[in-house]
Amino acid sequence: MVQKYRLVKQAKMIKTDDFSSVFNFRKRFSLKYLVMHYQPNSLQRARLGLVVGKKTAKLAVSRNYMRRVLREFFRLNQHDICHVDLIIRVQKKFDKLDFFQIKQEFDTLIHKLNQRIIVSQQKSPQVMRQANDNL
Repeated sequence: MVQKYRLVKQAKMIKTDDFSSVFNFRKRFSLKYLVMHYQPNSLQRARLGLVVGKKTAKLAVSRNYMRRVLREFFRLNQHDICHVDLIIRVQKKFDKLDFFQIKQEFDTLIHKLNQRIIVSQQKSPQVMRQANDNL
């Protein structure tokens, strides 16, 4: 099957409740520019939410550029990301000069995320078996 790299509407997190549930799950990774909050979901795809605050970048042009870059990274990597609700929060302003550093940081965070999700999925069946054995 050929992978389509289109960013569909179902891959975007828009509702406040979706954002709140991910923030309340309290799992995250952070590096110099980006913080990634995540929560596993039961959907068959990863979903993305972006937070770029006015404290980070005063001008709307800068905030929109950061959103656009992060959305594009997600679009190109969406098939490689485990099924999670993902919120990326920018904690330090970046611009075109930092593009490759941001790309590297995004890839590092996705790699860490996939490793952690896979490990937790491997532990879940063991925990379930132990609980059943104790009954």
